[in-house]
Amino acid sequence: MVSQIIFVILLIAAILFFRRNVKIIIRNINLGKDLDISDNKAERWKTMFRVAIGQGKMVKRPIAGILHIFVYVGFLMVNVEMIEILTDGILGTHRVLREFLGAGGYSALVSILEFFALAVIAACATFLWRRNVLKIKRFHSREMTSWPRLDANLILITEILLMLAFLSMNAADYLLMHRGAIGGLAVGPFMVSQIFVPWFKNFNNETLHFIEQFGWWFHIVGVFAFLNYIPYSKHFHVFLAFPNVWYSKLGPLAKMPNMPEITKEVKIMLGVLAEEENPEDEEMPSFGAKDVTDLTWKNIMNAYSCTECGRCTSVCPANLTGKLLSPRHIMMAVRDRAEEVGKNIDKHGKDYDDGKALLGDYISPEELWACTSCNACVEECPVDIDPLEIILSLRRNLVLEESKAPAEINTVFSNIENNGAPWQFSPEDRLLWAEGLDVPVMADVFAQGKKPEYLFWVSSAGCFDDRYKKVVRDFVKILNHLKVDFAVLGTEESDSGDVARRAGNDMLFQMQAMQNIEVMNGYEVKKIVTCDPHDFNVLKNEYPELGGKYEVLHHTQFLQQRLADGSLKIEGDAFAGKKITFHDPCYLGRGNGEFDAPRDVLNAIPSLKVEMKKNREFSMCCGAGGGQMFKEAEKGDKEIFIDRTEQAIETGADIICTACPFCLTMLTDGVKYTNKEEEIKNYDLAELVSISLGL
Repeated sequence: MVSQIIFVILLIAAILFFRRNVKIIIRNINLGKDLDISDNKAERWKTMFRVAIGQGKMVKRPIAGILHIFVYVGFLMVNVEMIEILTDGILGTHRVLREFLGAGGYSALVSILEFFALAVIAACATFLWRRNVLKIKRFHSREMTSWPRLDANLILITEILLMLAFLSMNAADYLLMHRGAIGGLAVGPFMVSQIFVPWFKNFNNETLHFIEQFGWWFHIVGVFAFLNYIPYSKHFHVFLAFPNVWYSKLGPLAKMPNMPEITKEVKIMLGVLAEEENPEDEEMPSFGAKDVTDLTWKNIMNAYSCTECGRCTSVCPANLTGKLLSPRHIMMAVRDRAEEVGKNIDKHGKDYDDGKALLGDYISPEELWACTSCNACVEECPVDIDPLEIILSLRRNLVLEESKAPAEINTVFSNIENNGAPWQFSPEDRLLWAEGLDVPVMADVFAQGKKPEYLFWVSSAGCFDDRYKKVVRDFVKILNHLKVDFAVLGTEESDSGDVARRAGNDMLFQMQAMQNIEVMNGYEVKKIVTCDPHDFNVLKNEYPELGGKYEVLHHTQFLQQRLADGSLKIEGDAFAGKKITFHDPCYLGRGNGEFDAPRDVLNAIPSLKVEMKKNREFSMCCGAGGGQMFKEAEKGDKEIFIDRTEQAIETGADIICTACPFCLTMLTDGVKYTNKEEEIKNYDLAELVSISLGL
C-alpha cells in the first residue's frame, strides 16, 4: 500500500504540475491577436495526418528523417507499456496484461516494444554523435548557445536512460518469474532484453528484485519528470506539432493575407469608402508587428512548436551566404519574448510595460532586411512553421509605423507611387517596349466592342528593364504565332505592388492593387497571362481579396497547355547539343507549387537537360526577392546570386534558363561576375521557345 500511495501522489503531482505549465503556455500563445482558422477542415486533417503523424516532410532528409521516425514511433510504442505501469502502480498488481494476453501474446507484445526501445536508443545515440562529435553546422550557429545545446543533449540522454531502464527491468523480471520468485504466469524471454540476461543470471533474487524495482521506478518517475520538463524545453513540440500543422497555412506559400485595417484606410483614400463610415473616435490601428502582442496567436504557437532543428536556417539563402538572418533565431526570439511578457504579467499585471519589444531588443532590422521572402524556410520546416510571416509583419511595422526602410527601398516606394514602377520612368513610356510589334491595346480593342480572351500583363520589368523587354517581345511573337486573342493595358497598366508589399509597404501595395483592379474590371478581364512570377502570384492569390478575381497563368503554364493541346509544336534545332539547366523561380516553384510546366516546355526543345543539385522545392533563391533586387545586400560572406550561379556552372551547362525577370537579371550578373560570359548564356524560357520557332 505504501508504494501505491507514493505512486498515486507522484502521478497526481505530475499531472497537476504539467497542467499548470500548459496553462501558462496557452496563456502566452493567446497573447497574440485573434485569428479565425476554421476553414477547409477536411484538408487540414489530411495535412496533419500527412505531415505531423505521417512525418511526410521529415524524410526529405533521409538519414535524419528515418532516425527521427525511429524515435517518434518508438516513443509512441513504448508508451503503450505505460498503460500497464500506470495500472500496476495504482492497483498494486504486477504486469497485469500478462494474464489477459497469455504467455505467448504478452511475450510478443513486450518483444515488439523492446525492438522500438532499441531503435530509440540507436537513433538518440546517433543524434548525440551528430551534434557533439560530427558537429553538424546547423546545430552550432549563433543562436544555439549553451542552453539550447544542453537542452537537446539532456533530452537525448534521458530517452536513452529511460529505454535502458525499461530493458533492464524486463531482463531482471524475466529471471525472477522463471525462478518462481514472482507469482503469476511466467512470461518471456523477450527479444532485446535477453542481452542483459547473461549479465544478470548470477545475481541473487534480492539483487534482481532491486534492479527490477529500480528500473520500474526510474522509468515511471523519469517519464513524470520528462513530462514536466518538456514545457520548459523546445521539446514541447511533441504536443504542439499536431495542432500547429492542423492550423498551418493552406494553399500557395507565397500568398500574403491582406490587412483589413489597411484595406479600410486605402478605400477611404481612394474614395471607395466614405469618411463618415470611419468614426473619428475610433482608435487608429497599428500596422505590422512590433512586439509579440502584435503578432497572431498562430505566430506564437509556431514559436512554441519549433524544435530548433535548424533545417530552416540551413536552407536560408541569406544565412548560407553569411548574413545575420536565421529563421530559427526568429522563432526562438518570439518564444523567448512571449515567455518574458507572460512572466511580467504574472509579476506586475497585464498593463505592465518593461520598455522592451520583439523588434529591436530580440530581432534586429538587419535580420529582417536580409530576407529574400523565398519561402525556403517554410517549405523545409517539418511541422509547417512560417518564420516568413513574422518577418514580413515586423517589416510592415518598420515601414508603416517607424518609416525605417533602407534608402533604396524608400526610393522604390516613391517611384511606384509617382510613376507606377520601381524605376523613375514616365508611365507614358510603358508601351515603348512594343515598338515594331503587333500588340493590341485593350482600350482600342474594347472601343471596337471586342473582349480579348487574354490580358497579357507585361509587368514593370517587361516595360522598362532593357534585358526583360526582349523576353516580353519574344512572348508576344509566340502569342501572335499561335494566333492568341490577347491585348495589353499599355499606359493603363501600373506596377502590381508586389515589391512594395514584400518590402513592408502594404498601404502602397493595396493602393496599386485597387487601381489595377478597377482598370481590369472596367475591361471585364477574365483571363491573364504574365511572364513575371511575382506579378503572377499577387494577381492570382492576393488580388481576389480586393475584388480582382481572374484566371491567371504564368507564361510557362500557358506554353505547357499549348503543347498539350497540340497548337504549339517546337521542331527547331537551334539548341541541339546544348546543355541547359533550369533555375526554379521562388514565386513560381516553392511559392505556387509549379515545377512541371517549365520543365515540360523545356523538354520539348531539342537539347540536353541537366538539373542543379538544388532544384524544384529545394531550389536556392537568386537573391532578388523581398525587395532585395533594389537595394544593397546586407553584410555577409558572399552574394546570394553568385552562390546560385556557381551551382549552375557546376552542372557544365551551356545555358541557364529561368522564367522570372529578377532571376534573369541576377543570374546574368552572376555569369558576368564569374567571367563566364563567353561560355554560358542566360535565357528566359520564352526566348528559347521563340528562337526554336524561328520567330
